[in-house]
Amino acid sequence: MATLKDVAKLACVDVSTVSRALNNTSYVHPDTKARIYEAARQLGYHPNVMAQALRQGRRHTIGVVVPRLHLAIFSEILQGVEEEARRHGYATLICVTEDDPKIESESLNRLRNGFVDGILIAATGRNGRLLRDVAASGIAVVQLVRPQERRLSSIVADYDACGYDAVHYLYNRGCREIGIITGPSTLAPYRVRYEGYRRAVEELGLQENVGESTSPGNSFEYGYQAACQLLDDNYALDAILAAVDVQGLGAIRALTERGIAIPGQVRVMSLTGHAVGGMLGLTMTSMEIPAHLMGEKAVQMLLDEVEAPAGRKPQPQHLTLSPTLVEREST
Repeated sequence: MATLKDVAKLACVDVSTVSRALNNTSYVHPDTKARIYEAARQLGYHPNVMAQALRQGRRHTIGVVVPRLHLAIFSEILQGVEEEARRHGYATLICVTEDDPKIESESLNRLRNGFVDGILIAATGRNGRLLRDVAASGIAVVQLVRPQERRLSSIVADYDACGYDAVHYLYNRGCREIGIITGPSTLAPYRVRYEGYRRAVEELGLQENVGESTSPGNSFEYGYQAACQLLDDNYALDAILAAVDVQGLGAIRALTERGIAIPGQVRVMSLTGHAVGGMLGLTMTSMEIPAHLMGEKAVQMLLDEVEAPAGRKPQPQHLTLSPTLVEREST
């Protein structure tokens, strides 16, 4: 394998000049640089990126682990992550797990053994020990959307307010039979949204209507099947709350197939909305999460730890962002 000395010998320069040229750390005459590049090409020389990173003590790369990107809030979060990381001179590596704990475990191990200074993760909740071990090894970790480990920093939305405020909004619109489509209670966002919903219906003297499915929670199929169950169980249903937009799309499909008018007969609302809700043929009312801002803040929290001096690491931070009600055609 070719070395820096080999390149220097072929280009007829000293090793320090080769290093400066290849790393762009200071000025090298263009003709000399061209000669060095040609020598490196002929010899098949490639810099040892890992060795450089170890010498510098930082890799300037962030790993991002999310369950999905398609029709999900994580795509907007990732935009904020990417822009903020780039502004600070960091690149991003993205892993999509489809909420599979095995894929998540493999992704975490690859990232920890690779080129990242820190990891942002929306975890499945099934790899807590591994996540703690990654943090203990010196790699900064911030939890996105789904807080699992209290000892690790997190950034979330006020999911309780999403469920609670949505019920009161629909009640004020005349709804009395309000159903909710949720998801796995092992994941905090689903569980806490439901708790907000339950608290509101109890306060208002309403009955609970909960739709469930065996499909993956963050999916169109889950929303469709759960909406069908709600409609079968309660013929008087006049509103459906979907935990996430993609479930709301499934609910709209179920209602449309049955000839049920939206919003005339049943109103539909998402509890974790993002931009897609305003792009539909029938735009969907939602409790909007500031996804882009969440991505930005997550990077800032991560870099606070990554760039802190040795022995002065910050305490775990837990930031909660408020949702905003955005009224659209579906209610």
